[in-house]
Amino acid sequence: MKKLEVYDPAMCCSTGVCGPEVDPVLVAFAADLKWVADQGVTVRRYNLGQEPQAFAANPAVVKEMEAGMDRLPMIVVDDQIVSTGIHLSREQLARKLGLTTTDEPPRATGSCCSPKSRCC
Repeated sequence: MKKLEVYDPAMCCSTGVCGPEVDPVLVAFAADLKWVADQGVTVRRYNLGQEPQAFAANPAVVKEMEAGMDRLPMIVVDDQIVSTGIHLSREQLARKLGLTTTDEPPRATGSCCSPKSRCC
């Protein structure tokens, strides 16, 4: 089973989806993490302001943070850092985890009619 860990910067709550001005990127990311979990991936999210011990317990995360706090958020898949500094999209998460998204439109393999026929 795949494991996804997110090391977030200090936020007011565990997801950052709180307060009077919610960042739409964080709303989408929270939904995407739920989707990832629904695909059978173990998801764990750490907030620096609430769980600093999780950061300190991971030497690779500590090393990245020494390069600067702008390295957060960090996305870790199966104990390997795969992204720093941004919250990945659902499609990016799926690629990193070897999943396929159901939101992808089907690829056309050809048309059943000619462009001039106006049947499509």
